[in-house]
Amino acid sequence: MNVHLKVQQRHLDRGAYLYIRQSSMRQVLENAESAKRQYALRGRAIALGWCDEQIVVIDNDQGESGASAAWREGFQRLVSDVGMGHAGIVMGLEVSRLARNNADWQRLLEICALADTLILDEDGIYDPANFNDRLLLGLKGTMSEAELHVIKARLRGGILNKARRGEFRCPLPTGLVYDPSGHVALDPDQHIRETIAHFFETFVRVGSAAQTVKAFRKEGLLFPSRLHNSQTVFRPLTASTAMRVLTNPRYAGAYAYGRRQYRRTIDGKKTLRAREEVDWLACIPNAHPGYISWDQHHENLKVLKANGQGYDAARVSIPREGPALLPGASRVRTMRQPFPGAVRSPTWATGSLVHL
Repeated sequence: MNVHLKVQQRHLDRGAYLYIRQSSMRQVLENAESAKRQYALRGRAIALGWCDEQIVVIDNDQGESGASAAWREGFQRLVSDVGMGHAGIVMGLEVSRLARNNADWQRLLEICALADTLILDEDGIYDPANFNDRLLLGLKGTMSEAELHVIKARLRGGILNKARRGEFRCPLPTGLVYDPSGHVALDPDQHIRETIAHFFETFVRVGSAAQTVKAFRKEGLLFPSRLHNSQTVFRPLTASTAMRVLTNPRYAGAYAYGRRQYRRTIDGKKTLRAREEVDWLACIPNAHPGYISWDQHHENLKVLKANGQGYDAARVSIPREGPALLPGASRVRTMRQPFPGAVRSPTWATGSLVHL
């Protein structure tokens, strides 16, 4: 049997792990040839001396991006089995199938080197414990990560170019729709239009998002909300909905893109951070019809900011001037009769006691 020089009996005594992945479900459905090439690596393992029952196929990460290992259960299982010494060789069609993130790739190489596990791709077999092989695998991982960056930058550049012209179609808030020609227009439903217009009129009158919600509840009005299936339903107005409507520039007829910045945390979750208006990637006032003017939108934002500052100041302040002794430091209780140790205050007629 023609066995590769790097493959030793200690490797053949353990399993051969075949990792299969494609980045999206569209690729899984349409790029069937890529899947066939990946599954064909079983033949490489058998030719090297592994039995068919020793080959472990991990393909439950189909349709998952390789940008991070946080959400890839198959890759996590692979790393775990390698660390426990169950794998004699790890097979992947190319480095990018295993990881597009250099940190994840280097972690896998380190564990493979410690566990004496080989790595096989379409070009050959590598021993991560060998310096030259480790160097080559590291370069491949760096190139794979750079390739992902170039692909994203190319796609992102096209989106930003269209967004700066106001032509990139974004999901519209409730009350705005795309007409047959692709332009933004007010919702054809008169009930929806009148409710949203009344919402902005009420906010100008009462000067507070919370008071606007109370006014709607007092009047028995419901607010339109668009579901994921594009169906619009009417629900009780909430404070979060009111704030979202008041801060959305689309209601003022402005095209806005890049109002928020998304980042990935170490556990793979997305974090959201709002940008200042000057940092938006695109902002085109009077780009389409709206319910209020652009100037009125900024006036509403000023009112919201002033309300928030007033609330913060009231929340952090402590009691100061007043008739009580040691305000802010003593605790005042109201009782019918004084108890032992309590001293009558000048305001005993009101039933107040001050502890000394």
